Amino acid sequence: MSSTVHTHSSSPEPGDSSDRPAESRKVQPSGRSPLAVVTGAQILSTGCFAPAEVVRNEDLSELGFDADWIVQRTGIRERRRAAEGIVTSDVAYEAAVACLEAADVSPSELDLILVATITPDMPMPSTACFVQHKLGARAPAMDISAACAGFMYALVTGMQFVANRAANRVLVIGADLMSRTVNPVDRKTYPLFGDGAGAVLLGPADRSRGLLAYTLGADGSGSDLLWIPGGGTVEPLTSETISEGRQYLAMDGRAVFKWAVRMIQDAAEDVLLKAELTLDDISLVVFHQANMRIIDAAIDGLGIDRERVFVNLDRYGNTSAASIPLVLAEAQAAGRIHEGDHILLAGFGAGLAWGAGVLRW
Repeated sequence: MSSTVHTHSSSPEPGDSSDRPAESRKVQPSGRSPLAVVTGAQILSTGCFAPAEVVRNEDLSELGFDADWIVQRTGIRERRRAAEGIVTSDVAYEAAVACLEAADVSPSELDLILVATITPDMPMPSTACFVQHKLGARAPAMDISAACAGFMYALVTGMQFVANRAANRVLVIGADLMSRTVNPVDRKTYPLFGDGAGAVLLGPADRSRGLLAYTLGADGSGSDLLWIPGGGTVEPLTSETISEGRQYLAMDGRAVFKWAVRMIQDAAEDVLLKAELTLDDISLVVFHQANMRIIDAAIDGLGIDRERVFVNLDRYGNTSAASIPLVLAEAQAAGRIHEGDHILLAGFGAGLAWGAGVLRW
């Protein structure tokens, strides 16, 4: 499988849905989510995988997309697309191998495997079980479904296992084949998404390391702002629902944009306060790579030094749960992460669900 692999140790907004009314609904957060701390765990290594096929904006012109419009509206210039026959567990496996090799850890040493994904190989069993089998591991394995916030949910879960000494080596993977979820004729969603996977290996550390503060939250009242309505028990796939495109992702871009910017700012301020840090103490900022307009608005709203924000959205698009671990792997490979650094993380997406934290590397 030819690919890009990184490994290291130590007008309307696009996405407006025809299902939504022309006047976007205002979404109010259901109160700021609780804050907590989990220390005594650290990231031992990172790894990522991107499929070989690069789909540039110019390649989408034959489908009626304007390359300049995509860049202006999203900041995305290209994205990766998995070949036919490749499934989510395949890209997750590649990222996992890169991550384990970087730490010189065998799959047999793993105590737990967590896979954050919304594009599972199949409804059951979990994609994590397929990854476990492909690795030749024997660890318990499970999926976590929180869309673009999924990696943050999985990271917190894995760190809790390690911090409580219930596990010594936990593999946390974010993997999605988002190109399989979007309608090729929908100009508001099709250019946004790409395929990829990222992984981190967690292990024990002293109590100065880990998530000095984190928050996880959800607001189900906004579930219909970003969803795939067909294919579940609410709307089982039939010839009728397929002809209506109900198996594809639909999004109210305006409402999601406003919510995401507000959520990032609130969550970032909260975790910094809980960790007793300021933005001056943050070495690196890693936001979910959804849309450059969202990232820019969050940067401006918080007053963040842009040099501290790592962005690879232009090369990968929105890879959902793979987004944050892809950034972590590339940032570490580029020498942007050092022991003792404070890293601000924030993920947000369908649910509505979000997660943010301050990680001491």
